[in-house]
Amino acid sequence: MARRSAPIPDFDGRAFAAALPLAPGVYRMQDADGNLLYVGKARALRNRVGSYFNATPKPARIMAMLAQVARIDTTVTRSEADALLLENQLIKSLQPRYNVMLRDDKSYPFVLLTKEQWPRLAFHRGPRAIPGRYFGPYPSAASVRETLNLMHKLFRLRSCEDSVFRNRSRPCLQYQIGRCSAPCVGRVEETDYADAQRRAALFLEGRSEELGKELADAMQAASDALEFEQAARLRDLIATIRKLQARQYVDGRNADLDVLGVAMQGAAACVLLLAFRDGRNLGTRAFFPKTNGEESAAEVLAAFVSQYYVEQPPPAEIVLDVDIPERELIEQALSEHAGRRIELRASVRGERAAHLDLVRRNAQLTLATELASSSAQQARAEDLQALLGLPGLPARIECFDISHTMGEATVASCVVFDAQGPVRKQYRRYNIAGIEPGDDYAAMHQALQRRFRPAAEGEPDAVLPDVLLIDGGAGQVAQARDVLTDAGITGIVLVGVAKGPERKPGAETLLLPDGREVQPGAASPALQLVQQVRDEAHRFAITGHRGKRQKARSTSRLEDIAGIGPRRRAALLKHFGGLQGLRAAPVDEIAKVEGINRALAQRLWDSLHGLAQATASSESGQ
Repeated sequence: MARRSAPIPDFDGRAFAAALPLAPGVYRMQDADGNLLYVGKARALRNRVGSYFNATPKPARIMAMLAQVARIDTTVTRSEADALLLENQLIKSLQPRYNVMLRDDKSYPFVLLTKEQWPRLAFHRGPRAIPGRYFGPYPSAASVRETLNLMHKLFRLRSCEDSVFRNRSRPCLQYQIGRCSAPCVGRVEETDYADAQRRAALFLEGRSEELGKELADAMQAASDALEFEQAARLRDLIATIRKLQARQYVDGRNADLDVLGVAMQGAAACVLLLAFRDGRNLGTRAFFPKTNGEESAAEVLAAFVSQYYVEQPPPAEIVLDVDIPERELIEQALSEHAGRRIELRASVRGERAAHLDLVRRNAQLTLATELASSSAQQARAEDLQALLGLPGLPARIECFDISHTMGEATVASCVVFDAQGPVRKQYRRYNIAGIEPGDDYAAMHQALQRRFRPAAEGEPDAVLPDVLLIDGGAGQVAQARDVLTDAGITGIVLVGVAKGPERKPGAETLLLPDGREVQPGAASPALQLVQQVRDEAHRFAITGHRGKRQKARSTSRLEDIAGIGPRRRAALLKHFGGLQGLRAAPVDEIAKVEGINRALAQRLWDSLHGLAQATASSESGQ
């Protein structure tokens, strides 16, 4: 059930609050233009909303917000816990101006156990679109890889991609070193592999005791059946798991625990998370919430706990370095959301107190480092402003780069930086097509046309950069100038970044809008900022290019050859163990494959070695 107020020039908050029910719910404050100012939850909407408009003194941040309120929308919920969950969903999706918001544009790393006949155990980052179970999130990629290294040794589940798995004709190196049971070539029974998969899931869930008992029973059964080799393997597996459990006991660490510390300095905040899973220290991860003027460390930590653990599976215990408002309510909401008991603790002793002390000190150190980095970023931006003669600090910098290998799989990248650094959510890649292979000028022209097309077509919401960096010399810059001129776009400062002699960093030449060419030198803060943006554009472009090239090379070109259908393609790949083996085979050997005659084998060989295309080109030129 939702209640909406009518927009009123002079909003009467007291009268509006008096008409609200004493039910739990969520309220949303908006200004006269409909911009969302704040989202909050309430145990009783009438009391909570009314508290904003009584005579009690309030912080300057709240007073500034209330001065803009022109409308309040409310939504009644079934319980206070439901209100908390809805509040955090709205904060994440709507990003109100005055809420503390968790911002982290990096995706979290997980361990993925796929759901298929022969499940794969692998590193995963990004949207959880692949069917299967996701264990995590982990604080860092290194902690995921450490976990996977242990898991493959213990349970010998495959890690290879499906394209590799389906086309193996003999076991790979992972089988030889005892890290995979080679299901690709039938070296393991499906029931045994399913047991390994289930045991791996138990281990990742932290149920080591249950796993140890199951393995002990299986070892005894194998011994009774005189399957001594299997019994020995299970014995070694049990011994490894017992060692891990012994280490957990000696360390005194909870098997499922997060420790959170918060540090604040002015408007900046850092929340540091130290994670333990199955008794293993997975390391730390730092978050920098957007405080929007909130000065209370407890409020910032409460907002972090609510937003982070609604999105990520919480551990059984979360230790906090400061007590947070409505801790019991948040604990109840997280428990209901997770379907199990979640405990929030702000007063601890012993080892947990030592962990808290470590987290506090690291949060302060990380925040100081971040602020120093921000100050340096500010100094670099100011120097770039002076160098380019800008009226103010550049609020948005974009950089374009082109990547290809001898004209193959050409990709253009566009990266975006603001005053705080890279804005990764706004990065873009452009797959370049319809140009002469290797023509960097045409590639740059096409990418820029596509980037600025919305502005050229008059879209009112089109965002334009203050500074546009082009990785290249005068030719690439001329392409950018032509695109902007044709689109009727003005006010963008266009700068070319030409590499120095022998591509030495610090020797770059900047091609300025007034026609000057300057070499600021390695000590120039402005050039350091340009290098940072240019290098990020290069990294993003080459990553996209390599992915596109690998995809093109792993996609069979057999599909493009007349006479090669799915059945013949499968027979060829099986016979030669993949496309690489087929490409290395002579015509006579190809003709031995069932369904392939000599003429088709010759046509296939010509196509794989580029002769068919060359012949067709020479014939068209006659």
